[in-house]
Amino acid sequence: MILHVEGNINQYYVQTLCLIFFPGSTFGENEKSGEGVPEVSVSVFSDKDGTSETAYVSIKLNDRVSEATETVSRSEEITIATHATIAVGRAMFAAGKELMGHIPPWGILTGVRPAKVASSLLYSGKGIIKTRRILRDEYFLNPQKAALATSVASTEIKLTKKLPKNGCSIYISIPFCPSRCAYCSFVSVTTPRLLAMIDEYLDFMLEDLQSTFDLIRELGLKLQTVYIGGGTPTTLSTAQLKRIFKKIKKNIDTSELLEFTLEAGRPDTITADKLAAAKEYGVTRISVNPQTLSDDLLKEIGRKHTTEDFYRAFALAKKSGIRDINVDLIAGLPGDDFKNFSETVDKIIELAPTNLTVHTFSVKKAADILKKGRKIYALSGIDAAKSVSYSQLKAKFAGYKPYYMYRQKNTVGNLENVGFSVEGHEGMYNILMMEDIQTIFAVGASAVTKLVHRKGEGDTLIERIFNPKYPYEYLRKKKAIKDGTETEQKSVADKVREFYYNII
Repeated sequence: MILHVEGNINQYYVQTLCLIFFPGSTFGENEKSGEGVPEVSVSVFSDKDGTSETAYVSIKLNDRVSEATETVSRSEEITIATHATIAVGRAMFAAGKELMGHIPPWGILTGVRPAKVASSLLYSGKGIIKTRRILRDEYFLNPQKAALATSVASTEIKLTKKLPKNGCSIYISIPFCPSRCAYCSFVSVTTPRLLAMIDEYLDFMLEDLQSTFDLIRELGLKLQTVYIGGGTPTTLSTAQLKRIFKKIKKNIDTSELLEFTLEAGRPDTITADKLAAAKEYGVTRISVNPQTLSDDLLKEIGRKHTTEDFYRAFALAKKSGIRDINVDLIAGLPGDDFKNFSETVDKIIELAPTNLTVHTFSVKKAADILKKGRKIYALSGIDAAKSVSYSQLKAKFAGYKPYYMYRQKNTVGNLENVGFSVEGHEGMYNILMMEDIQTIFAVGASAVTKLVHRKGEGDTLIERIFNPKYPYEYLRKKKAIKDGTETEQKSVADKVREFYYNII
């Protein structure tokens, strides 16, 4: 995509608006005009006396051009964004709708966390009805999405308002998988040679985990959730998983946690022994994720398991006595349709997991499926939209409530990912991570520690500390520091202390 921006407006924000109508577009400096390449021009300017902001947007696609101009008076109440961003958003919405004949369900609301805007409105005393109206009128959300965002925000506020100010969580990264899914962009190791490094990886990761527990005690923080994620943590053997569980049990009483999650994920890695160990050491939540109950689709997307494998793994999880079971599904997979997806939803709800998470298909640049050269993005995403709507209605009638939500770039139909749960069984870590409510300490390759200090509503200080991305990079750095060939200028612990002691 060719993008021209003039005036006092954030270019990244304009790019996110463009992606609403042109998912999968890139914005490199070397982009060239040509057939099928959109060209977007955006200009923002204030009137002479500074009483309004005006935005002009022109979108050219092949031989068609659409233009729109929107003016926002400074006397007009703008609740969350600036007058300039609202003017640009409205102009982009109008021009894009005219050119593409498509009305985005989330309007001009961009960003990963749509419920965050609704939360800010609710915290400011707008109330549920007015919050929905603002989302519809200022951001052009359709009524269903406005209601969803408000419902999720209301639930999050209810669940988090009594949490202690010194609360924190730990994320433990196990970036290994038995095979790589075609749509995956996460850091995960799958080859036998690299899987052989797991024991050595655990040696260093467990040292970091112990240091993290020590640091939490030093800072006087209260650990509330532990999340073992990946990759696929159950790629590890029972003995390897027990090494992690024992380290956790040595440092904390897991019965005092709000939640202890093992993201098993792949049904082909789940065994009775692994689940028994998880239960023994206090795991309270596990994920068993089929994504779809179509064997043909599973094969197409690179999942090395069958529907039968999922039913076997789910039965084992149920029998284990672990309190909560989450099931992940993906709407809008290439080759999927509404009939197949709705049947999958029906069958999953019959199993009555306490948690159900419905993702919408989204592909990142690192995903293998892009290498096949197929067209995977769909602007209107009609089947995906019907599938997502069906899942939300079906979940509601089955007694599930939406409790967390996020969105991604380049998602089919510009749709959302939603977590549902039976009341009282919400996945707390998901809320804490998604809404920047408390510090999340992260250990292992590709893990990112997120330090959070909430000064007040709308005033949050956040700092991120990134670990080496790949397991071999993580090991190489740890070995170099240990044998003295590399000096660490400032350790993670030092950075954390600096944040808590000097900034706060």
